[in-house]
Amino acid sequence: MNPTNETELADAIASAKGPLRIVGGDTRQIGHPVDGEPLHTSGLSGITLYEPGALTLVAKAGTPLAEIEAALASENQRLPFEPTDMQGIYGVTGQSTIGGVVATNASGPRRIQAGACRDSVIGVRFVDGQGQILKNGGRVMKNVTGYDLVKLMTGSHGTLGVLTEISFKVLPAPEATATVLIDGQTDEEAIASMSAALGSPFDVNGVAHIGGKTVIRVEGLEGSVNYRAAKLVEKLGGTVANFDWTTVRDLTDFAGRVGDIWRFSVKPSDGPKLGTALRKIGAFDVQFDWGGGLVWALAPEGSNLRTVLGDIGGNATLVRASEASANLPVFHPEPKAIEFLNTGLRAKFDPRNILNTGRMG
Repeated sequence: MNPTNETELADAIASAKGPLRIVGGDTRQIGHPVDGEPLHTSGLSGITLYEPGALTLVAKAGTPLAEIEAALASENQRLPFEPTDMQGIYGVTGQSTIGGVVATNASGPRRIQAGACRDSVIGVRFVDGQGQILKNGGRVMKNVTGYDLVKLMTGSHGTLGVLTEISFKVLPAPEATATVLIDGQTDEEAIASMSAALGSPFDVNGVAHIGGKTVIRVEGLEGSVNYRAAKLVEKLGGTVANFDWTTVRDLTDFAGRVGDIWRFSVKPSDGPKLGTALRKIGAFDVQFDWGGGLVWALAPEGSNLRTVLGDIGGNATLVRASEASANLPVFHPEPKAIEFLNTGLRAKFDPRNILNTGRMG
């Protein structure tokens, strides 16, 4: 199915006789494959409103992310949450769409300062599992009563409805960027440095530890950036160096390597303990983002790394799964109360259970 407008999409969903697999650019293939007739959203494409002065952009869900980023760059603006591009780890090519970004809440290293994708979305239009067209929010930030469907749809992986249009708040791009690089640190040393950087007055918006390198990013006016970077070097050591943050954002060190990829969310102070536990049970590589609160692991196919969280807490997501991991849940088991609420929401928005069936299971 290849609808070209919202009405055609609603008709396609209403008349569906079985499960549908929602496809944007097909570049965000988290977890296990989803069965169902492909329903493509690429025909719903285009920026419908862009007001740089109001820091507002509205686009149809099938619009390529690259098109949106180019439009924003022409006005020296950007999406605040630094959306990820995971084509490398999945070994696919294609154009990531803005609907896929929102459906997966794809948020990069800047999340520690700017918030997640859901914090930049201010309005959505979508079609639910019965073919009804729904909308929530708008083109300005405001408080609303009732369901916050904007937050609900962001990160729902296409299981509650198919996005057709999204409104964003955007921000100016910085004049300058600098990265402080500290080489050769252990996990414990890196977490201490990252915590100190985040706790400093120097407005850090990226902290990661990859391959023994600890990187700390500051952005803003050039004079301020130079001053803050120098102060961080004075405080923590290291040097100001060139660094490509897409390495952190897109897990480029994991691309082309065999294995399952896991994503852990823990307290930053538990990062070193988790890293040690992951390596003990066979992880090939471990990376830290968000000051140690986000931990990525590349592991042998079929390894259930979720078991290491027993004494640590947090949650784990199987981001790239092999056939050997077919019996492992993609998402972390939910507390009973949350599971009850989520089951009720899915029954409300997709009572026939036809939208990306099993994706969140």
